[in-house]
Amino acid sequence: MTAPLDLLDLDPSLSEEERQIRDVVRQVVDDQVRPYVADWYDKGRVPARELAREFGKLGLLGMHLTGYGCAGASAVAYGLACQELEAGDSGVRSLVSVQGSLAMYAIWRYGSEEQKQRWLPSMATGDAIGCFGLTEPDHGSDPASMTTRARRHGDDWVLTGGKLWITNAPIADVGVIWARTDSGVRGFAVPMDTPGVTAREIHRKMSLRASVTGEISLDDVRLPADALLPEAIGLKAPLSCLTEARYGIVWGSVGAARDCLETALAYATTRTQFGRPLAGFQLTQAKLADMAVELVKGQLLALHLGRLADAGRLRPEQVSVGKLNNVREALAIARQCRTILGANGVSGEYPVMRHANNLESVLTYEGTSEIHQLVVGQRLTGLSAFA
Repeated sequence: MTAPLDLLDLDPSLSEEERQIRDVVRQVVDDQVRPYVADWYDKGRVPARELAREFGKLGLLGMHLTGYGCAGASAVAYGLACQELEAGDSGVRSLVSVQGSLAMYAIWRYGSEEQKQRWLPSMATGDAIGCFGLTEPDHGSDPASMTTRARRHGDDWVLTGGKLWITNAPIADVGVIWARTDSGVRGFAVPMDTPGVTAREIHRKMSLRASVTGEISLDDVRLPADALLPEAIGLKAPLSCLTEARYGIVWGSVGAARDCLETALAYATTRTQFGRPLAGFQLTQAKLADMAVELVKGQLLALHLGRLADAGRLRPEQVSVGKLNNVREALAIARQCRTILGANGVSGEYPVMRHANNLESVLTYEGTSEIHQLVVGQRLTGLSAFA
């Protein structure tokens, strides 16, 4: 029998392998995330290294990459994994996304063979953690204005500057750091124990509390010449990494929305008011129906983009369409589900408010909604409105 929320019977659109990967990740989330994540969120602490190793055993880290211990899975399979991870918590999915789609992808796509051999196998197992240093305290949506600098000093590079809101930074073994040089923006694979590198954890977050977020300071950090990612030339390199991560968000946000809607549906069918279940009232059914329609539309969009990616035809502006729509609708679903749960909707005993708070961050990172509107606008008009 089709699950109630699979209104369009999408399961047959997936291959047997894709369904198996999805089901394995769902089971891992049920076993290792759901029983503990509310407590992690409450305390603002998450066993990120332990989770990374468990995910590494399943081949989830850099799973869409090939070679160097990576699984070489399809884009759709990776997306389905992101959906299940974020159904557990956006912070848990962020751990996997930053590791695989930002840090690992940057080294895999732009690094030297020596850098790939040094970092990727241990990152694939979760024994080494990576972070991606692009955002700065004064430069988020406008990375072209970054002030972090890398200058040549003999055969070495010397980096000075700072990065902010960097997932995994306080626990990372390697940071992919982007800096301005005399020849433009370049990327560097920076061991985080290098003298002059300081990573401080950001506390008092109201969102993504089951995720480790930090600020990186670079105080005359001296690196050998081979720390430079040789193929990462210009701002297009880090932006291509962001496209990789945004694709995972297209799927992940749908997972958070689905978890909220499943929670609201179960609540509405068991909670009795005025002598009958909440789900028996027209207003409640209207809410549930509208949310279910937006959920399956988001799933269809994610699946379509995944098939384009597997065919080698996915364009950055198409990923912007996916992130803009799916995160926006997921947040609207979370907020509406909260109304169905009433006062219980703000309780940590239910996941809805946690998802809603997390999605506020997801709405912002990897490109705000406004940035993606401008990307789509430029595609429609042929005119750039960024400056």
